[in-house]
Amino acid sequence: MTADELDLHALAERLQAICLAAGLSVVTAESCTGGLVAHELTEIPGSSAYFLGGIVAYADGTKRAGLGVPAELIDRHGAVSAQVARAMAEGARRVLGADLAVAVTGIAGPGGGTPAKPVGLTYIAVDGPAGQEVRRFSWSLDRSANKRASAAAAIELLISIAGSIGR
Repeated sequence: MTADELDLHALAERLQAICLAAGLSVVTAESCTGGLVAHELTEIPGSSAYFLGGIVAYADGTKRAGLGVPAELIDRHGAVSAQVARAMAEGARRVLGADLAVAVTGIAGPGGGTPAKPVGLTYIAVDGPAGQEVRRFSWSLDRSANKRASAAAAIELLISIAGSIGR
């Protein structure tokens, strides 16, 4: 395993321990990470006790149809925005019926960036019983590393929020 893979594995183990102790369920809604967050969570034996599933909503149409993200929101703010990340997390939590949902939307690269939204721009949102939290990140890595950094940030945000619920 590489250092990045070990870090993701360790983060997934921490999240699982927190969620199991607190009795929390988790789902994912992923765009630019293409299911990497769900993959990492399910690499840990016993993850089925808290991880219910995920939706890879890579295309805007899937964000709309699978997660209920309003077309107007995508048109107004773009698929890579805090607003769409929030709507994706909210939709995943509603559709899949979990305590916590994490959503990731971004531009992994190497193409697709603009001056306003450069390659590496990523928004991660978590929807849970206490509301929503969204964070903005800007990675300067290659495509694969941008995806891994986004997955790690998503799991870290879940750990933070799940940990605060479990106290």
